[in-house]
Amino acid sequence: MTQYLADVHHTDLPADCADWWRDAVIYQVYPRSFADGNGDGMGDLPGIRSRLPYLKELGVDAVWLSPFYASPQADAGYDVADYRAIDPMFGTLLDADALIRDAHDLGLRIIVDLVPNHSSDAHEWFKRALKEGPGSPLRDRYHFRPGKGADGELPPNDWESIFGGPAWTRTRNPDGTPGDWYLHLFAPEQPDFNWEHPAVADEFRSILRFWLDMGVDGFRIDVAHGLVKAAGLPDLGSGDQLKLLGSGDDGTPFFDQDGVHEIYRAWRTILEEYPGDRIAVAEAWTPTVERTANYVRPDELHQAFNFQYLGTHWDAAELRRAIDASLDAMRPVGAPATWVLSNHDVTRHATRFAGPAAGTQIREAGDRELGLRRARAATLLMLALPGSAYLYQGEELGLPDVTDLPDEVRQDPAFGRTEGQDGFRDGCRVPIPWTAEGPSYGFGAGGSWLPQPDSWAGLSVEAQTGDPDSTLELYRSALAARREHPALGAGDAVEWLDAPEGVLALRRPGGFVCTVNTTGAAVRIPAPGRVLLAGSAVEPADGEVELPADSAVWWTV
Repeated sequence: MTQYLADVHHTDLPADCADWWRDAVIYQVYPRSFADGNGDGMGDLPGIRSRLPYLKELGVDAVWLSPFYASPQADAGYDVADYRAIDPMFGTLLDADALIRDAHDLGLRIIVDLVPNHSSDAHEWFKRALKEGPGSPLRDRYHFRPGKGADGELPPNDWESIFGGPAWTRTRNPDGTPGDWYLHLFAPEQPDFNWEHPAVADEFRSILRFWLDMGVDGFRIDVAHGLVKAAGLPDLGSGDQLKLLGSGDDGTPFFDQDGVHEIYRAWRTILEEYPGDRIAVAEAWTPTVERTANYVRPDELHQAFNFQYLGTHWDAAELRRAIDASLDAMRPVGAPATWVLSNHDVTRHATRFAGPAAGTQIREAGDRELGLRRARAATLLMLALPGSAYLYQGEELGLPDVTDLPDEVRQDPAFGRTEGQDGFRDGCRVPIPWTAEGPSYGFGAGGSWLPQPDSWAGLSVEAQTGDPDSTLELYRSALAARREHPALGAGDAVEWLDAPEGVLALRRPGGFVCTVNTTGAAVRIPAPGRVLLAGSAVEPADGEVELPADSAVWWTV
C-alpha cells in the first residue's frame, strides 16, 4: 500500500549552489549493506541516517541511495511493487523524510534510485493484468504478446534475458489455460513497462514529483537505455547471450533506442520546476561514449555514468585514451564527464586490479596487496579529473570483493542461471565493517545478511581512523584537498605532460599536477613541485622523484 506524508517539503539546501553536480563527489549507499539500525541483519534507513555524519566527515557532496521501495526483493529492490512506499525491511516513509532532512542539515544532498524500465510482478498494475486476463486494458501497460507456434507455445521473439534464459514468460489465463507471454529483460519477476502507453509516462511524471516534493535532490535512472523497444519487437537474429552493453551504434532492439530521449526531455522540464538544481543521472550502457553523450544533451539528463572508464584496465595508455574520449564526447553537449571505479554491479576495483584477469566481473581474489596499491592510485587519478566522481560504499576502506561466498548464501538472481549476466555480484554487496569487534563489525547487533570475512576487522572504519597510512585517511585527505582546490573538478580538459612509458602526468588549473605510475617497477621522473598527497611514500630529492610501482602523487606547482 502506498504511504503518504502530509508535510511534504522542498530541499532545505541553499538555492544558490547552481551546477553543484558538475564537480560533485557522490557516494553510493547500498541500503541493505551499509548500516543496520534495528539489529535484524539487514541495513535500513535509520542505520543510514545514523551514519550520515561519517559521510559528511569523509567529505562527499551527495549520497545516492540504491532502491528502498516496497518490493518482494527478487532483485534486491530493483523489482519495485510501489514507487511511493518504503519496504518495511528498510523502514517507513517517515524514516526517509527524516534521513533527507538530516542530510540537508549536514549539507549533503540525496539522490534516489528510480527504476522505470520494469516493475515487480507484485505491482498492482501487473497483478490486475494477470487476474483480469486477455483483454485487460492494464496489459497494454506492459508487453504482453501471443506466442508463436501452433499453440502459442514458443516465445514471441528470440530476445534473451540479461539474467539468462528467454526474455519471455508465459502466463496462465484465469481459467487455467496457457495464455500470452510477457516481456522481462531481467528476471521473470521484473516485467518491462510499455513506454508507448501514455499511462506509464503519466505515472512516472507523478512519481518524480512525489519524491521531489519529499525533498530529494535527484534521481539515478536505472537501465536508462532500456525503456523504449523497437517497433514490432523484431527478432535479434542471434543466439549469443546479450549483455547489458549493446553492440553496434544503433544498440539493440531493446537498448539505446532513440525514443528514450523524448522521455528524458519531459523529465528535465519537471526537474527545472523545482529549486536547488535537482538532477537526473543515467545508468546508460551504450556501445560508445558518443552514444552516452546523447543522454546528457542540454535539455535531457544532467549526468551519465561512464562505464567505458570503469571497464578500463590498469594501463597508462588505455587510461589516457578513455579519459580523452570521455572528455571529448561530453564537451560538445556541455555536460560534465563522470568517473567511477566500483558500484553494486561490478567487482570492487581493489580486486579487479589485483591480477592479470580483465573485465568488470572477476572471481579470483588475486594479489591483495597489489590490488589495494593500484586501487589507491586509481582513486587519486579519478579525483584529479574534471567532472563528477562516484564512490561506492566501502571503497574508502579498501575493501576487496568477497570471492569465496558459499553458494548457499548467494542472493544475486542471476546466480545459477546459464549464459546470462554474471551472478557473482554478492561479493561487492557484503555489509561493510564499522568496528574491529562485534558480531558484524559494527554493521548491526544482529549479524549481517551476507557473511563478512574475518580480515575485515582490520579494514573497519574504527581500525583505519587516525592511521595516516590507511586507505580511509587517504580518501579523507584527497576529498579535503579537492574541496580546497576547486579547480580540480572544474573544466572539461586536462593538459598531458611528457612522461615515460607507463606513466601518466597531467596538469590541472590552479598549479596542480597528478603523476601516476601504472608499471610494476619504480620510475624516476623530474619532481613537478611540492608533494600535496601520495598514495605511496615518495621522497623528492635534487629535483627528481622516484615514483613507486603502481602509485599516484598529487603535486602543487
